[in-house]
Amino acid sequence: MVKDRIILVRPITTEKMHRLEESQRKYAFQVDPKANKIEIKGAVERKFDVKVKKVSTINMKGKRKGLTIRSGGRPIRTVGKRADWKKAIVTLEPGFSIDLFGAEVTS
Repeated sequence: MVKDRIILVRPITTEKMHRLEESQRKYAFQVDPKANKIEIKGAVERKFDVKVKKVSTINMKGKRKGLTIRSGGRPIRTVGKRADWKKAIVTLEPGFSIDLFGAEVTS
């Protein structure tokens, strides 16, 4: 395992993942494309002090994007591509949870 590499890039917070967090204790992260499941499990356990049950990974393809710019009255069209990236869905053992926002709720 390489110590100087950042494995967890950012958490993925969507409505779908929020439902999975509450019902199935699943959390999603964008991870380093070269990271394997063992490295991801270790990084999550060290960073959040939890016990990981399962790690699933998905290689996401970057979307093609088009851009049109007017220059001197003429449209100039160009096409680019977003970067490919890797997503990891981590399932935690019962009794563990991750507070991604670090906010306490008081009433």
